[in-house]
Formats: sequence, C-alpha cells, structure tokens
Amino acid sequence: MKVPPALGWWRDVPGGGEWLDSLPGIVAACAERWSLVIGLPFDGGNVSLVVAVERADVPAVLKINFAEDETECEPDALLHWGGRGAVRLLEYDEPSRALLVERCQPGTRLWEVEDDEEAMRIAASVLAVLWRSPRNDHSFVLLASAATRWALELPRDWEALGRPFARELLDEAVAACVELGSDQGEAVVLHQDFHGGNVLRADRAPWLAIDPKPLVGEREFDAASLLRDRRWLLGDAESGRRIRRRLDLLTAELGVDRERMRRWGIAHALAWGVSGKKVEDDMIECARLLLAARP
Repeated sequence: MKVPPALGWWRDVPGGGEWLDSLPGIVAACAERWSLVIGLPFDGGNVSLVVAVERADVPAVLKINFAEDETECEPDALLHWGGRGAVRLLEYDEPSRALLVERCQPGTRLWEVEDDEEAMRIAASVLAVLWRSPRNDHSFVLLASAATRWALELPRDWEALGRPFARELLDEAVAACVELGSDQGEAVVLHQDFHGGNVLRADRAPWLAIDPKPLVGEREFDAASLLRDRRWLLGDAESGRRIRRRLDLLTAELGVDRERMRRWGIAHALAWGVSGKKVEDDMIECARLLLAARP
C-alpha cells in the first residue's frame, strides 16, 4: 500500500518518519487480524491514514493514528457513544493505534449542505445526541485542564511568533480559558473537533460524527467549535452577520449559554490556530469575528 503524499509532513515531526514507514506493515497486519480486503485511502486525509476496507462484504474504514495525546482517546469516545450520533467502533488495536469503524454511506460531508442555517440545525441535532455524561472512571482529558494549558501556552507562542495579532484578542482568549475553565456547567463527553467536515451523511442514521478529539467539559465548548466552522466564513462582509446568526440559532437549538459559547469559540480558535511554529490566519479571523460579536 502506498502512503498518501498528504501525510508526508509527519517526517518533520519526531517519530513521524518511522510511523510513516511502518504504515504498510500495520495495514497488512490489520488485514490479516480482522479479515479485511484493503481498498484505497480516502482523499483529503492529512493527519491519519484512513483507508476504505471490506470485512465479510461489509464496508468499513481502517484508520491509523500517530501516537499523540490528541487522538489517544478517540476509541474511548466512540465506545462511549456506542453508535448514537457517531460511527460505531468495530475493532481497536492499541499498540498500532489502528481503529476499524463503520463506513458512512453515502458519506457526503455536512459541508455539502449549502444553506448555513440548515447545516447548523443538522449539526446541532447530532451534538444533542452525543452529549452524555461520562463514566466516573473515564480516562478523558478534562476541558479545565486543557484550558489551563492554553492560558499558559498562548501568550508564550504569541510572543515567539512576533505578536502576529492584536493583544486584545490574546487577552480575551486567555481570560476565557481562565474564567470559563474553572467554573463550568454539567460535564459531558465533548467531540472537540465538531465541524461540517466531521459530520457525514449515513444510512443507519441521517448524519453521524467522525474523528473526535474528546474532552470532558461543558456543552458550550463543543458548540463553539461548530460556531467557528470555517467552511462558511469567507472573509466577506457577510461573515460577521453569519457568526451572530449562528450564535442565536445554536443558543435556541441547544439551550446553551450564548456568551460562554462565544468566548469558548475565541479561546479554541486561537488554541488550535497558534503554535510555536505557525499561525493559521483563518483561525485568527474566526477569533476576530467572535470578538466583534460580543453583546
């Protein structure tokens, strides 16, 4: 099996080259262990190897993650949801980080729904199914812990990158992490990367979520990730109005706190959009739009 070129950036990450070189062997081992017929990698994957497979004439997906904290608990989240609102986990091999999950048919992304408000309502209906309390002995990272880390990392990275955006935006993000992270509502298992590219049309249910980066925390945080979905934020004059409509719609559909959701959106956009090496301009723009949408 040929590893997709889009994964080549992993060679710049410690251990990434070895992981890429190991992928054909991992795929072959999974095929033998789980009686799989291996198909082609899916287009668009640039973080994990994701391959179409067949098992006993049943379509499935083989996904192999790099050994990192962000994806470590993906199988735990899928098991927790048990196919309700998300794809089912069929098999998991912990040493290789290989997951076998059900394949959504036809598998088109929510991004294909052109009307923004319709897409938001569909996404909200999926989130409402996913949000359930964790077990007492869960192994998920707490949102409070992640927020504490972001509050420390963001100022450091902002300085290291030459202060690439206004201090006001940084201060808003850090304040949200500190204030919201330490005083949250009811805790549920959160998807964390819930956007239109990770919600697929399916036959078992109208729409199912894939690719969680789970945390445990309050609902407003997950809604914020959807709120700043960049698919419909085009940098035009309409984008600010669209953000405000999303705030209103998600507040009504999900019964969450509008202002907490907005503030989490700023924090998460910067936490994912700024690192010690790079700045993602579209994430920064999302944070600016959310800052401007304050009451």
